Amino acid sequence: MKREENNNGVSLFSQSEALIGQDPIEEIFALNLGDFIAENLISEDLAKKIGTNVKNKKESLKNQLKELVSIYSLQQTLCVLSFDSNAESTIYTSIAKSISQMLDIKSCQVYLSYEYSKTTSDNDLILAGSSDKNSTTGFNLDDDNIIVKAFIEKDTKTDSSLTVVPMCSNIQAAGVIVITNTSEKPLKKKYIDLVESIASLFATSMALQKEIDDANKLIEDEHSTVGDLQHMRAELTALIGDLCDYQQAFVENMANAVDVKNQYTVSHSKNTAKLARLICKELELNEKTTDLIYYAGLLQNIGKIALPEKIFATNGKLTPEELKQIQEHNNSGVHLLMNINFLSEVVPYITYKSERIDGTGTPEGLKGNSIPLGSRIIAVADAFSAMTSDRPYRKAMDNNKALEIMKQEAGTKWDPIVIEALSKVI
Repeated sequence: MKREENNNGVSLFSQSEALIGQDPIEEIFALNLGDFIAENLISEDLAKKIGTNVKNKKESLKNQLKELVSIYSLQQTLCVLSFDSNAESTIYTSIAKSISQMLDIKSCQVYLSYEYSKTTSDNDLILAGSSDKNSTTGFNLDDDNIIVKAFIEKDTKTDSSLTVVPMCSNIQAAGVIVITNTSEKPLKKKYIDLVESIASLFATSMALQKEIDDANKLIEDEHSTVGDLQHMRAELTALIGDLCDYQQAFVENMANAVDVKNQYTVSHSKNTAKLARLICKELELNEKTTDLIYYAGLLQNIGKIALPEKIFATNGKLTPEELKQIQEHNNSGVHLLMNINFLSEVVPYITYKSERIDGTGTPEGLKGNSIPLGSRIIAVADAFSAMTSDRPYRKAMDNNKALEIMKQEAGTKWDPIVIEALSKVI
């Protein structure tokens, strides 16, 4: 690999000489690596090996586009919240209802621009889904209101009762999410962040679907050129990269919103995830498993996002109905995660985090190594993080005291190996 120096004398990696003048992404696909590795990370030897693998460039490009289309289909990219149908009204009504429940607000509506809506209308912004039945069916761009302004300016707008979040990709605005708040207090920043990440995720998904439609036409076109196909591949991979970024932002903002509802004074979910990652490294787990456990740590209380905020301010004095809601929160959280395809692998870690090493836990009474290792790690990290954090009704426990208590329960409640790793990393 060649090295170059910038003006400050800092060495930078440049593109390998074996790739100069060629098509590095094509060669990556030819090797079937599949992870869109940057060309400046390819070694000299690898570049020489794959430089002559592609015989028919045009046919190869079409096969690559077919692969991208199959991986990032509508079902894969839009399966984010609790819906099981691809019908437009079902999808966006489900989004609106999910947001209303998560934020405990009066109502939510999703409006799409006429370019993205499948509904015939004379309006520029068309109602695609709503959490209630009394919603305006659409707006025109010459209307003077906060909804149209947020769409045109691609910026979140707020007034006394409404918060309007534009659904924007890097290509264009696809619509808006309109939130009506029941409280006199403004919507909390963490909740707005969550809605913005949902809006960006869905807008990018929709933009990707439009590109996929165009890619399918290009694949079928006998007269498409190598340049056309390369340009389409670049557009698709750029949108896929954006989608991955928005997926991660969605996860982090969901975790932050859960912590707001729980009234943690610090980011409990993030602390749990970070501690779980340290334990994974101490146990020398591979990078993929560590990442999945980290995400599970962020989202292990995801079900609580569907609970009313007032439940967490009662100092333990709950009605039977509220107690039932809390007891069932893990199930609703798992249901939500199962509809986020890119996170489906973390579901077992969250499902079984309440199991005990002696087999007396829930939901299945699994024992010892029958409990997924990720679940055992998350359980320990979650408990330690909770014990050492301030809550509205108690002060944080000292680290050493919390560790001593958990050591006493090693072998019955916690995995002794995980507890030993915890004692080393804190």
